[in-house]
Amino acid sequence: MRRLSLSARMGLLFAVCTAAVSLLAGVLFDRASETHFIELDRQLLESRLAVFRSLLSGVEHPTQLDARRAGVEQELARHPDLGLHLEGPAGEPWFDSLPNVTEPPANHHAASGGGRDAVAYRTLDAPLDDSRADSPRLRLLLDITHHQHFLERMQRLIWLTVGLSALATALLGAWVARDGLRPLRRMTELAARISARSLTERLPEDQAPAELAELIATFNGMLARLEDAFGRLSAFSADIAHELRTPLSNLLTQTQVVLGRDRPAEEYRETLHSNLEELQRLAQMVNDMLFLAKAEHGLLAPNRQPLQLAEELDALLDYFAPLAEERHIELRRHGVACLAADRSMLRRALSNLLDNALRFTPDDGQVCVDLAETQSGVNIRLANSGPPIPADALPRLFDRFYRADPARREGSGEHAGLGLAITRSIVLAHGGEIRVETGADGTCFVLAFARPESLRR
Repeated sequence: MRRLSLSARMGLLFAVCTAAVSLLAGVLFDRASETHFIELDRQLLESRLAVFRSLLSGVEHPTQLDARRAGVEQELARHPDLGLHLEGPAGEPWFDSLPNVTEPPANHHAASGGGRDAVAYRTLDAPLDDSRADSPRLRLLLDITHHQHFLERMQRLIWLTVGLSALATALLGAWVARDGLRPLRRMTELAARISARSLTERLPEDQAPAELAELIATFNGMLARLEDAFGRLSAFSADIAHELRTPLSNLLTQTQVVLGRDRPAEEYRETLHSNLEELQRLAQMVNDMLFLAKAEHGLLAPNRQPLQLAEELDALLDYFAPLAEERHIELRRHGVACLAADRSMLRRALSNLLDNALRFTPDDGQVCVDLAETQSGVNIRLANSGPPIPADALPRLFDRFYRADPARREGSGEHAGLGLAITRSIVLAHGGEIRVETGADGTCFVLAFARPESLRR
């Protein structure tokens, strides 16, 4: 089937909305009218109930009813739409002004509806004497046929109004939508000129209709994101080439030099060891990139188990202790906490942060790790007394191959700028978040892990 045009869809949508609103308003009015009639009928029945209780007060036997019959019939004559049925304590009939109405009420203590031969009644069933359990019972029947006819006419009017409103709105809506969406054709012509080589072009927003301004702004925002993504992809490719160029150049240079002339076996062995280090660095870089690729596609599946974070951090601090002692850096850990996480992945993330903190902490400084377990989750704060991170570097701090220190961007060190990106991927895979707080007192990385709902108190 041919798809409906946007104008037709909007016309149908207008029609459906109008019909729904009209129907809802009609139903609410119908219910309000019915409730109003019920309340009026209830008040009338209760007032008549008091009158009949007064007229029949003290009647405990059918023979006593003869003296009161004239007053009861006179009261019923003043209200031709009212009927009375009187029963004895055992349910035997004593008096019935409407003998043809035999349907019992649905509720003996509230108004209810019943009817015969197209005549509807609302009934009220109550004891003649509330203070006695064996008292005769009164049943008042109020003719509400005129109410029912009014409600039926109103319902027919509601359906007619809904149908006509939907039809009129559909036609008018289709015409208005067709005329109002005419600028979309101009947008299509402009968008057709935009390609991957011209992502800098934008649709004009100043002359756009108010209804399309948000759409054009969103479209321009998408182009901006695409331009940024292409830029990041180009920069990422350049960073990969830059990071791989240095170790590959070292391997080629050392191998060419060694093969230039005959050398002793010891020199060959030293060259092979040096090449092995470069190859290990390349292998680690490739593994890190594969890890980040899996994290980006949601393929990381942490093997969660309860971990005592204090024990895990103490083990890592012991590992980094010799490096810290050489530079007289104090390592401290405060607090305890328990977290369900993958041990190897969590250790990798914390190791990256500790290694990063030690590299940027000056001699005689300190690195402090604080653990806190709250009702909502677990927080890990890793602070160092190093210099603050520049404000322009914070947005890119967790990007791949990004290093805030320009001196480390030539590929000469052990770190390729993937540690913080890997750390963030691990934290996100565990359902947590990581942020950076930096200032004159140093830099602090905050890892926040939410506690599962089933474990919250």
